[in-house]
Order: sequence, then C-alpha cells, then structure tokens
Amino acid sequence: MAELLSPAGNFEKMKTAFLYGADAVYLAGTNFGMRAAADNFTLEELNEAIGYAHARGKKIYITLNTMPREHEYPRLKEFLKALAALENGAPDAAIVADIGVMTLVKELLPKTELHISTQSGVVSSADAIAWHRFGATRVVLARELSMAEIREIRKNIPAEMEIEAFVHGSMCVSFSGRCLLSNALVGRDANRGACAQPCRWNYTIREEKRPDMPLPIEEHPEGTYIMSSKDMCMIEHVPELIESGIASFKIEGRMKSAYYAAVVTNAYRAAIDGYMAKGKDHVLDERWLRELDSVSHREYCTGYYFDDPMQNAQTCTQPGYLREKSYLAVCTGYDAETKTATFIQRNKAKVGDAVEIITPGAFGRGFVIESMKNEAGEDVPAAPHPFMIFSVPVPFETHAGDIMRGAN
Repeated sequence: MAELLSPAGNFEKMKTAFLYGADAVYLAGTNFGMRAAADNFTLEELNEAIGYAHARGKKIYITLNTMPREHEYPRLKEFLKALAALENGAPDAAIVADIGVMTLVKELLPKTELHISTQSGVVSSADAIAWHRFGATRVVLARELSMAEIREIRKNIPAEMEIEAFVHGSMCVSFSGRCLLSNALVGRDANRGACAQPCRWNYTIREEKRPDMPLPIEEHPEGTYIMSSKDMCMIEHVPELIESGIASFKIEGRMKSAYYAAVVTNAYRAAIDGYMAKGKDHVLDERWLRELDSVSHREYCTGYYFDDPMQNAQTCTQPGYLREKSYLAVCTGYDAETKTATFIQRNKAKVGDAVEIITPGAFGRGFVIESMKNEAGEDVPAAPHPFMIFSVPVPFETHAGDIMRGAN
C-alpha cells in the first residue's frame, strides 16, 4: 500500500496527522529544514516524537534539505551527533538535497535511510540511480514531472528504490523550489528555509517619466497573476498515482494548522484505503472534495501531472486564499451517559452556532450548540478565550482528538 506522508510543523500537528491516518510525518529540527518559520522541534521534542511515532508503528522523517554553507557544517555535525544519541533512536529517514549533507548523515546516522529531497530536482531514472548508488533508498521527484514520466522512471530504476511525490498543497513558481527572489528582495534565503514568498506579493510597475503614478499588476480577462502558483490537489487521481508506482504520497503544509493536517490527511487516507479495498471499482467520494474545500487554500489544480509547465504555469487567477471553515475546538472526552463532550477552544464558539464534528474516517457530522458550560460547570454563552475548557451536549458519540468546526 502507498504510504501517506503528512507535514508536522509542531508536536500537536504531528499527533493530529497520525490520528487522522498518516503512516509517517516529515518534520524539522530548529535548523537545516526548508521551513524555518514553522515551530519545528527541539532535540527533546524530536526524541519524544520518535518515541510517540514508533510506539504506534509510525515513522519520522527529518528534513535536512537546505544547502548549508561552509561555516554551518560544524553545527550540522553536532546536530547529527545529537540525533544519533537520542534515547528513542534516530529518525527513520533524513530528507537531504546536498551531497555533502548526505555524506555526513551516512557517516553519523548509518541506520537512518536517505531520501533525496525535491530540492534536488530529480527528473530522470539516471538521476535517481546515481543517488541510489550513493546510498539513497528513495527519491522525492521534482514536482514538474508528468504522470507518464513518473511511470517511465519507476520502470527504469531498481525495484527496491522508492518514489515519493507531492500530491497536495502549495506549489512554487520556481523549478523545484530553487528560487533566488526572496534572497534578492529581503535577504531571506529560500534555499535555506527562510522564503518570504515574494511570489505571492502584489506588485506595481512605474513608467520612467511618471514615478508618482505606479501601475498595479492586476488580474484581467487578458492577463493573470505572474508568479503566484495554484495549490495542487490530486484526490481525484489516487488510482493513477498508485498505479504509477509512487510509494509515498506527500502532503505539503508544515506551516498550516492542525485542522489542515487533520482534514487533508483524513481525505487522502479514505481515498487510498478506498482504492486498496475496491481496486477498479473505486469511486470518487464527493465528500473528500468538500473536505479539501473546507481548508484554507488557493485555487486547486493537478500540478504538472497532466499539464506541461511550459504550456500551463498553473498560476492563480484570483488573489489570496479561499478561506477555510472555522477551526473551533478539539475534543478531549465524551460522557456517554449525559451525551456531553468536553473540548479545548481554538477559536470562539458560542451557543446557537451550527457546528460539525470531524473524526478519523468520518466527515462533517453536524449539530447546533444548544448550551455550554465552562470548566467549573457554570452555564456560559460562549467560549471566547484561547485554550478554554468547555463542554456542550453532542447528540452522537465523539472521541478525544475529534475536531469541532463551523458548519458554514
């Protein structure tokens, strides 16, 4: 069965991803990962995360896919030594993009598998085989490849070598994320995890003799946003993905919320399991699409699996995000006798709200909050405070980890 690989920007998101069906997560320490702005994991948290995952038969992949400069290697070496000494063992795999980093990981973490990052831009079987000879067990293919090209690569690489590919989430207008724009404009190096995403900014142009009359670069019927990429969504093509030989389905989004991790993982888990159970009789469940529409995202597309980047750059036709449903609270327990569930607040919920509960393997069971009590058992009209404990009557059984969201 194809592995479902989810993002984990912090410990809460990791636990959520596993609860909602991820087989593995990818995460970073406080350095050397491509998402420096995520919460990321201290060494103590990494040790706890590895223990948590392995106790549940899950895997942890650590991202070391930046391109360290000369002065950073001593610090990288110390970090890898610390990983090797973790009480709960080293991560299951390291995602690397730099051959120097790869060599150091092989030396200091000999039992950790090596996965070649999409930052390396693997686009051919020859490229994949070369990495395999260096010791890699998996390549994360460049996002610019078509489904047909992926099938050919799979056919021509060693059977034991795995292919991982992105199936959902943000895309980059630059080839496999190799962008210099952020560094040029604000001094934040995208290739070292600090991208400021200037491709998403609004721009104006100025005519030389009219400097006080900036002209906005806007969307019109005859034009488009020149750099802001759409988001990828391949939920409708899970059968083709599996049949192409992709071993690991990767969801982008370490900067996204725990709600995002839950919803997207839940949908792809259902789609993968549905195909594995029914094969050719697999049918797309429209609920999966509705779930993916409920999270914050840009316009969806199928990336370059079916489109040539030179013919269709998959850039947005409208600005900003399509907003997600409100992420209100997380369930901590349910009293079957009183049919009351207890929650920890994430955003304001109040009496009279129409809400839904999502749970692993199920989607959007709705009800109206008819009453609410605080932690002391007092009636309250709302739960306005972050992490406030409150309870409400729920007409069906809920479980710890279930998520309450707005119904609209």
